[in-house]
Amino acid sequence: MTVFKRFLLCLLLISLNGFSQKKEHASFKVVPLGVKGGIDEKNLSAYLIAPENTNDYISLDAGTLHSGIEKAIKNNVFKVSSSQVLRKYIKGYFISHAHLDHVSGLIINSAADSSKTVYATNRCMKMMQNHYFNDETWINFGDDGPGKPLKMYHFQTLDIGKEIPITNTSMTVKAFPLSHVNPFESTAFLIKNADSYALYLGDTGPDVIEKSDNLSNLWMAIAPLVKSKQLKGMFIEVSFPNEQPDQFLFGHLTPNYLINELHKLEELSGKDSLKGFKIIITHLKPPAKNILKIKEQIKKQNDLGLKIIFPEQGKQFKL
Repeated sequence: MTVFKRFLLCLLLISLNGFSQKKEHASFKVVPLGVKGGIDEKNLSAYLIAPENTNDYISLDAGTLHSGIEKAIKNNVFKVSSSQVLRKYIKGYFISHAHLDHVSGLIINSAADSSKTVYATNRCMKMMQNHYFNDETWINFGDDGPGKPLKMYHFQTLDIGKEIPITNTSMTVKAFPLSHVNPFESTAFLIKNADSYALYLGDTGPDVIEKSDNLSNLWMAIAPLVKSKQLKGMFIEVSFPNEQPDQFLFGHLTPNYLINELHKLEELSGKDSLKGFKIIITHLKPPAKNILKIKEQIKKQNDLGLKIIFPEQGKQFKL
């Protein structure tokens, strides 16, 4: 082969590689409606996710809705009214656990909402029915539970480990248990669209503190998806900086525990399998100096080559 032909072959290979990279596209779009883990009631855990090129969103937790939608409209993410986003774009709610910072937006906005499904595990659903949607604390907008249900929301209980379709979307979901001050339970949701996945974890402590194997079991379940590059990103909480004593973690993670857990995942999915993998850090707890410290510690300790995303309320990103 002449030098000239080799040169042409190299150009062709470079062009093909560039073309294949351009062909790669996002699988999901995400709009954070709330990103913090406390104090600021206008910015609590809630993440809209939809397949790319659709407006068929689900809300992963629902601590804040209206303020986040308004912020997203201001940022030109949505070109319609906040009412239309709430009533038409959001097809359902996935509640990881029934603590108020994860459900208050759902409760307050229910009177202005439209008919759709609320998904939760049995224990979480019972807590919401008995303590919130009970015709005493709040009107029962659901189709089950105390009082006189108005049947606007369909309360659908999720069975752990069972994949089900998400109503009015092309997505499916599978729920996994988490420990949030054992024996109190939280939930992880594995969302699937076509051959792509996204994983959302509600509040969770590390296995070693929680005396649990929930995270280890979750890592075993998703390791093949990490290895095959089908898992496009993971939402996981880090609530406190490393200085927080173990006895005051209250079922949450620090940067140290986050990285330790992700090393366990890499052991299962293969060396360097997390390089470039998107980790969305949720539930950072004020004050601002702690949030800044958490971000600095995660960046410094990121020895896995992770692509760390610190989401901002009302600013869309893609997976």
